[in-house]
Amino acid sequence: MDNPDNSYSQAFKQIAKTANSSLPFKRVLTSIAKSTAKALKAAGCSIMLLNAQKEYLDIVAAHGLSDLYLRKGALNAHRSLPDILEGKVVAIFDVSQDKRAQYPEAAEMERISSILGAPLLQKTEVVGEVRIYTQEPRHFSQGDKDFLAAVANMLAITLEKTELYQLLEAEHRKKITKQRNLTEAPELPASSLRPSSFGHPSEEEFARLLDFYRIEWLYEPRSFPLAWQNSKVAEMFTPDFYLPELDLYIELTTIKQSLITEKNRKLRRLKQLHPEINIKLLNKNDYLRLLAKYGYGPLGETKVQGIDRVLFSHTQIERQTKALAERISHDYVGHQLVLVGILKGVICFMADLMQHISLPLTLDFMAISYYGSNAEPAVKITKDLDTTIAGLDVLMVEDIVDTGMTLNYVLDHLRSHKPASLHVCTLLDKRVRRLVDVSLDYIGFEIPDEFVVGYGLDYHGEYRNLPFIGALNPELVQEGRGK
Repeated sequence: MDNPDNSYSQAFKQIAKTANSSLPFKRVLTSIAKSTAKALKAAGCSIMLLNAQKEYLDIVAAHGLSDLYLRKGALNAHRSLPDILEGKVVAIFDVSQDKRAQYPEAAEMERISSILGAPLLQKTEVVGEVRIYTQEPRHFSQGDKDFLAAVANMLAITLEKTELYQLLEAEHRKKITKQRNLTEAPELPASSLRPSSFGHPSEEEFARLLDFYRIEWLYEPRSFPLAWQNSKVAEMFTPDFYLPELDLYIELTTIKQSLITEKNRKLRRLKQLHPEINIKLLNKNDYLRLLAKYGYGPLGETKVQGIDRVLFSHTQIERQTKALAERISHDYVGHQLVLVGILKGVICFMADLMQHISLPLTLDFMAISYYGSNAEPAVKITKDLDTTIAGLDVLMVEDIVDTGMTLNYVLDHLRSHKPASLHVCTLLDKRVRRLVDVSLDYIGFEIPDEFVVGYGLDYHGEYRNLPFIGALNPELVQEGRGK
């Protein structure tokens, strides 16, 4: 019988040799996947990287797995072996019975029984995973787990020295880099889900629109078998895009009738086989209307004219608001919570926040006005609280805090009402403009020194109804806020 330690030793030598070779990076990863599968006597191995939002895993190299299995669908990192995101090595003995396997049907078709996965760590942060797959049910030994973890560490070191890692860093920088208009090509990592090139110009245009509005998307993430011959797949259909926020697959088409007819046939067949799949066939006018429906896109120009770029999408705001509400719900258990906001900018945030707080609470609002010079503005309360807050736990809810002068004034006023406690929750923190040191207990996002609008925030009374938060074109900004 082969000595596993000797197999692991030989595999490490081969992996190290490959990692230090001058081979193209794709071939390096594929070779490492092959050596790993061979050493563990596995049917296949895959190497995956997390996307920028840390939501999905993109397979960048594999060995021993069929194209159909690799195209089984978008791999959600929070559903598929989710403990790997916590830095753990995870084993599944029976894929068909384990809820941590996202696509058990695809695994059955591939004759996969067991999976072992390990995290790729960069400075304690999980950036990807390596997994091996066996056709026979297998209880993985501690030696197996240690070996795969060591391979993952070697892959992580290799990534640091590669162009792919640099592209991942560029993708992260893109989140804070200004994208002035849609004519600028977005930086895209070289992968199947975020390609460097598209099959048709309309796909690239659609991707640019989605990027501008920060709508999450995956490119050709799943292939659906439509017909079989002698137990083999004879026809497949691969939609162009998947929009996780809407749980919607998109297939783009031109006005050529023959193509529309053929794609409609495939869509009908797909819906027969998978009635749970939400998919639409769209031409350019159709997808512009789709974006406009959600407040985005050229057909919504009356709402978005003058927006330089989108800082936070509606989905990002929703996620962060829920996270803040969960923290507040935990911290205020057993307390008499009162939310206090200043009209009008906080309306959207206050409404969404309170819906996700799982505690009894009451609301109150104040209104203020400014007077004096621009150099020395003063604050006047034009509407005070309607009810007493004495002895109650007050959470001041703000849409944005920049200089801190207004908030400091309002907090002093609220303290005079002698609440049991007084804390602050703000959606946006423009810390770079801070003049008064105020304590913020719950913060949604920190933003740069730019004039932002949307989601309740306005400019001369406009833009409050935008579903996202965007930076206003600097040429339009003639005065700023002083909150």
